[in-house]
Amino acid sequence: MRALLCSEFGGPERLSLGEAASPRPDAGEVVVRVRAAGVNFADTLIIQGKYQEKPAFPFSPGLEVAGEIEEVGEDVTDLKPGDRVLAVVDYGGFAELARARASDVHRIPEEMDFATAAGFPIVYGTAHAALCWHARLEAGESLVVHGAAGGVGLASVEVGKALGATVIATAGGQDKLAVAARHGADALIDYREEDLRERIKALTDGRGADVILDPVGGEVFEASLRAIAWSGRLLVIGFAGGKVPQIPANILLVKNVAAMGVYWGSYRRKAPERLKEEFAQLFAWYREGKLKPFVSNRLPLDDYAEAYRLLIERKATGKVVLEP
Repeated sequence: MRALLCSEFGGPERLSLGEAASPRPDAGEVVVRVRAAGVNFADTLIIQGKYQEKPAFPFSPGLEVAGEIEEVGEDVTDLKPGDRVLAVVDYGGFAELARARASDVHRIPEEMDFATAAGFPIVYGTAHAALCWHARLEAGESLVVHGAAGGVGLASVEVGKALGATVIATAGGQDKLAVAARHGADALIDYREEDLRERIKALTDGRGADVILDPVGGEVFEASLRAIAWSGRLLVIGFAGGKVPQIPANILLVKNVAAMGVYWGSYRRKAPERLKEEFAQLFAWYREGKLKPFVSNRLPLDDYAEAYRLLIERKATGKVVLEP
């Protein structure tokens, strides 16, 4: 089969397109004919050896796929060849075929196309887990979403609105903020031009935000600590800005703030049964029109370098998808 291959750690320039052996499913696994594969920030890390997973060379990156089931392994009874599905994989998604654990595979709604499905699981799974399971966001509360035009950010804007929150979106530049506004954000902050702390305080009548979701880190996180309400919840999603912040514990103490890390991928092994329930809720919201996934770039596999560039330079809004 054709696949994007990583044979040594480095940047996208070290990757190459080539032939790889077609995967076969072990017990409890399936093989998916990949019609589309989502590109994530983690894909820029795994090829540099900076991600939790360090596969043996050569390997194909790619963490989420959508397509039809090609083959099922032993003990798989609830999925069959031909089913339209999305799946999360440890790696190997940027190829014509991908192997996945059956517990990581979910049938998609008939009205959902493969490009949309390929960019759906990680960003919406993360947004839902962060806001519902960790922050327990309630209707009427205020939610600040940083990096609101990116994959997780945009999904969090929509999930926040589905839960009945007032959503304040922050991003760098008016073009990105316009994307967040189209997906339901109630208020907008350009953190390149405006003081984050002061604007959040002003938009919440001086109280601060009940929940702040941060996939950026760095100075954005530091401003969030000072703009969160008493007894607020601060969600640490990632560090797209490049700097991992240090949290002054005295601020958490004085303001009764809870700072929570959210690594959605860990639920796949620690509590996979919760994901079935989660995707049932997310697909219900999708059918109701409350979630409107935005795929900004659909590229053939040959254009993998452009897909990586969009992520590395933070030029992407919504999701970038490769189509083998």
